[in-house]
Amino acid sequence: MKMIQKINNKILFSVFVFILVVTISAFIIEYQFNYQPCKLCIYERIPYLLSITLIINMFFINKYQKITLLILSLIFFISSILAFYHFGIEQGFFKESSVCTTKDLSPSLTKEEILEQLNKNIISCKDVSFAIFGLSLATINTLFSICLSVIFARLFLNYGKNQ
Repeated sequence: MKMIQKINNKILFSVFVFILVVTISAFIIEYQFNYQPCKLCIYERIPYLLSITLIINMFFINKYQKITLLILSLIFFISSILAFYHFGIEQGFFKESSVCTTKDLSPSLTKEEILEQLNKNIISCKDVSFAIFGLSLATINTLFSICLSVIFARLFLNYGKNQ
């Protein structure tokens, strides 16, 4: 009976290491290889960073594990939608939104500050600046997010069975 729980912990730990590698790789690509991410690329990191925190919490605090697995599944489901939207912008399926083309257009900015930001070189979400095996990072992230959502959903559904 304990064997099932150990397998789930092994799966969870393996997924944790995978998420950590993906997140560190994004920062290496940005800071070591000097590829500047677009705004959507930055937003797509949030689910990974959030999941690292939640999984660490699961390992050290044995409360709310089942609900945390559900939350992780939902986080990566949303992540897959965001990544697919980014992929769609790259492929021309969707029009690039103002999220991609502007910096901070908060109401507290003056007209001059807004114009200055619009004149700056902003990384476009439709431009693929880095690819692995011919696939953009948005494409890879879409696939990873779907897989992670399914893995966390399966862990959630199987939680506590045969224990």
